[in-house]
Amino acid sequence: MDRIRVALADDHPVVLAGVRALLNADPEIELVGEATCGSDALRMIQATRPDVAVVDVSMPGLNGLELTERVARECPTTRVLVLTVHEDAAYVQPLLTCGARGYLLKRSAADDLLRAVRAVAAGGVYLDPSVAGQALADRPGAAGDPDAARNGEALSPREAETLRLIAQGLSNKEIARRIDVSVKSIETYKARAAEKLGLKTRAEIIRYAAARGWLDALTLR
Repeated sequence: MDRIRVALADDHPVVLAGVRALLNADPEIELVGEATCGSDALRMIQATRPDVAVVDVSMPGLNGLELTERVARECPTTRVLVLTVHEDAAYVQPLLTCGARGYLLKRSAADDLLRAVRAVAAGGVYLDPSVAGQALADRPGAAGDPDAARNGEALSPREAETLRLIAQGLSNKEIARRIDVSVKSIETYKARAAEKLGLKTRAEIIRYAAARGWLDALTLR
């Protein structure tokens, strides 16, 4: 099986050394590059095209938000996993909106980082449980039944399945192939589900999916 190619960007030497040692010790992971500032990280990611880029939020040059946005736009095959000390849920939604596929706190256990790398590399989403809990607090309709749509109309099985797969990081084309319908049908299911639930962004879809437990299996890969 091909190893997961990972790039690392962090401006703290101790953190960089620790994460490097952890990744290098895993036979299923290949560390293809590292950088200590956002601008160097972008050039390195553009050159190596890793499967996963593990990046810090606060870095000189380009910060994590700017770096994530550039990587998502210019290197779409690279999935960004944010590794940070910031526990404020306010950081999460902007990063997910910019294209991050994971958000992990630096105080997490070593196994959590490896689990997050594998989940993100496989096309899923990984949210640190501490942060996910805070993010869910302001989800539309969070105080009510997570199965209930805003207008009282329940999601159809296809609409629910489409949202679940979108939250897990699959493209419309991949979803269409998986459930054997057209891409246009997937776009329709997504639009209908989002309208029923009042979800406007990908980050809101991910929070809704986390509330339903749809991402739990991903975090256990």
